[in-house]
Amino acid sequence: MNVDELVRDTLRETAEAQAAAPPGFADRVLAVRRRRHRRRIAAAAVGTAAVLALGLGVQRLDSGRDEVRPAAVLDDGATHAHPDQSPPRDLVAAGDVALAAYYTIATRPQGDQGDQGLLERTYWLLDPATGRYEQDDRWSYVAVAPGLRTAAVLERTWPALRVGVLDLATGKVVRWIPVRGDGIGGIAYSQDGTKLVATTYAENPDLLPRRGMDDAGEPAYFPGPDPGTRTGFMILDPDGQSGGARFGAPDDELFNPRSDFRFSRDGRLVYAQVIGDKDGMQQYYDLTGEKVAAPAEERHLRSDVEARLSPNGALAASGLTEEKGGRSYSSIRDPRSGKEITRVRGGELLAWVDDRRLIAWERSVNPEVYEPRLVLVTIGSDEVTRLSGVRKHRPDSRWEWEPVFARR
Repeated sequence: MNVDELVRDTLRETAEAQAAAPPGFADRVLAVRRRRHRRRIAAAAVGTAAVLALGLGVQRLDSGRDEVRPAAVLDDGATHAHPDQSPPRDLVAAGDVALAAYYTIATRPQGDQGDQGLLERTYWLLDPATGRYEQDDRWSYVAVAPGLRTAAVLERTWPALRVGVLDLATGKVVRWIPVRGDGIGGIAYSQDGTKLVATTYAENPDLLPRRGMDDAGEPAYFPGPDPGTRTGFMILDPDGQSGGARFGAPDDELFNPRSDFRFSRDGRLVYAQVIGDKDGMQQYYDLTGEKVAAPAEERHLRSDVEARLSPNGALAASGLTEEKGGRSYSSIRDPRSGKEITRVRGGELLAWVDDRRLIAWERSVNPEVYEPRLVLVTIGSDEVTRLSGVRKHRPDSRWEWEPVFARR
């Protein structure tokens, strides 16, 4: 039996063993199909404003709808690879996903004795007019909206008491969403782009204590066993119609200075990583801040695996399971049972581009050194498509750059 047959048979057996679909499931499936159909129409007729409005209806929060974007950003499914660039200078994309931005991290000593260090991100954002990444050092945190037209941004001054909505075409903030209380340390969009979750902290989560020296003889700053200062979250409307209510979230399990909230797949819950005996442990909350159980299809997901569920919800990306011959393999599981279905190339699974392909970090050809590059991997195939150049490890144990993906 080949891998295709194994995947097909396993999914059929799982479906037969599961209970009936929950109320509204068919409507959600039809809604997803309608959105995909609209995107295909828009890509085929970008010259018509009415079709653009239909095809990009999910991005209702965008401001610069009429700007011209290159086909490289608008086309549906084309792969754009630059295996000679690290970090990338030109668009990297595959399927419905694009590298929307990337950032570097520098540590700035704080205090007279330098006993604390502030981790500062510098972002390079995709310019939709040129298909190139341009540096923008104004922001401490950036989350790119589905559609690659806008981004939610936080200013560098702590505490951040407002969220900006940035037009990626013009580089201008089109609106500010003010908040009250503790500062915002992180932000994330829901999958459909209609909501933002802002994570609040009593202290800057990027301010870390000094804990010795690194390999280069410089002060090393990293988290320790001290509890973080997360205080809760807010649900915001990206259109700025309302600032949202603030909810506290118990942090009994939290031992991490930064533990941002993200939305569940359907946007009805939020979750955050907690540190425990089980790797990838996560806790879910409803939108009023109450602890709840994980949704059935997300119960076996890992918070430390970025890719999570496939677009059709049938497969779950999981962690690294095997390394052999200088190659890495990660597990693909049934999201409801947690049972492994197959394995796919890649040491870290970052984003699904369709129901069979993912973007992953994979080690370079040198088996002695783990210096990964972005690659496109396919379930049932051992071949990879190189998307970026090799990312190197710095003396302070940080990577040269970190990717930010968004659906296009």
